[in-house]
Amino acid sequence: MAEIEKTKAEVSEKKSDKKPKSDKPSFIERAKKFLREYKAELGKVTWASREDTMKNFVVVAVTVVIAGAVVGVLDIAFSEGIRALGRLI
Repeated sequence: MAEIEKTKAEVSEKKSDKKPKSDKPSFIERAKKFLREYKAELGKVTWASREDTMKNFVVVAVTVVIAGAVVGVLDIAFSEGIRALGRLI
């Protein structure tokens, strides 16, 4: 009986012990580390020149305008085709 009381006392002591603090860094420390690494990676990036960027922009803009015009013409053509079919019925 005394042994049972001892084990109960040991169990209650273990439960009352606070969990040891983990070695995991805090949120602020992890955020600072992330930002430092982010900045270091940005330094490794090879950025395009202004001229290359402008040339690419012009190519993309012209392509978007042409694609928009093609889609607009097809939309008008299909709309008129549907209207023509509606008039036949």
